[in-house]
Amino acid sequence: MRSPRVLFLSASVGEGHTAAAQAVCQSLAAGELDCGCEIVDSYRYASEVFHRVASNGYIGMVKVLPQLYGVIYEQAERATKVSGFKKWLHRYTALNLRQYVAELSPDVVVCTHAFPCGVMAEYRREFADAPHVVGIVTDFVVHPFWIHRNIDAYAVATSAMRQTLIARGVRPDRVAVTGIPIDERFGLRPDRRGLRRALGLHPDRTTLLVMGGGVGIGPLEKAIVGIDRLAIDVQTIVVVGKNPALERRVAETANTLAHPVKVVGFVDNVFDYMQAADVLISKPGGLTSSEALSAELPLLMLRPLPGQEERNTRYLSDAGAGVRVQTARDLVQALERLLSNPKELEAMRARAKDLAKPHAAKDVAAMIRRLIGA
Repeated sequence: MRSPRVLFLSASVGEGHTAAAQAVCQSLAAGELDCGCEIVDSYRYASEVFHRVASNGYIGMVKVLPQLYGVIYEQAERATKVSGFKKWLHRYTALNLRQYVAELSPDVVVCTHAFPCGVMAEYRREFADAPHVVGIVTDFVVHPFWIHRNIDAYAVATSAMRQTLIARGVRPDRVAVTGIPIDERFGLRPDRRGLRRALGLHPDRTTLLVMGGGVGIGPLEKAIVGIDRLAIDVQTIVVVGKNPALERRVAETANTLAHPVKVVGFVDNVFDYMQAADVLISKPGGLTSSEALSAELPLLMLRPLPGQEERNTRYLSDAGAGVRVQTARDLVQALERLLSNPKELEAMRARAKDLAKPHAAKDVAAMIRRLIGA
């Protein structure tokens, strides 16, 4: 008897969707049921033109024309019908996936992005032998593109998201509030002073972590120049992401500043950097925000993009776990207030702890195992 197989369909727009899949894979591997996992970029099976526009075009648009992306996102959010093009694209991609899925014969397909979720909803309409399908929503809001009535199970971050799905016709027993799956190491509590030493930092200095996401987006140079105006004695870590040109520019700027700044590119131990820090300054992507909550790390949300990041910002601000900052001046003022008021900083840590779901990946893995058993 063969071991169960799970196919994860991600999308090449940033790193978060793949990171969520990897976290659930790790939890499946750690369980009693021996599962084989495959993680695939679903855009590979869409048309070549769409693949290039969706992956490269998304990054370019959010860097150069973020407001245009916000308008497109909101129009899609308000739409009451599925466009003919989207129906065609989902069906086209489902047909392209047919041979691969048939050969792999997965017991469950897990979608960590709305596009493959729509593709697999179409796949289930086309093919009677379709596997079970799970959708993992990787933000703190459910965009309508996620919502299909023939998906077996959804994993969402909040109760409000669950109610949104139910109101749009998804059966209540198919929606679980698990949180956004992340590496469980974000929930660990190592010795902070020892961790700082291991990362080449001063063990007792207030530590700020500035992040640009997996692909290196955001005004990182302006952020560290602003931080350098602080009268408080701080040290800063900048995790740039996969953007060598930006990493060079940030490093050159850092060399001109009075406060110590450590600059690194893409790292696979972000949990160490978060646990070493006192405050995180970052764009509020769903995965990054979830990781910060599990690390009980107060979050200053730097110039969030229109669309899902704006929705994440509202959720975290309303909950008291994050503060929105739009400019370098806003950033300096927020840092001065927080770092001179330990009680407010502790309150933000407590709210982050209340919201955190560090075992989300384990809970989603349990959901997948139940479907395999069924």
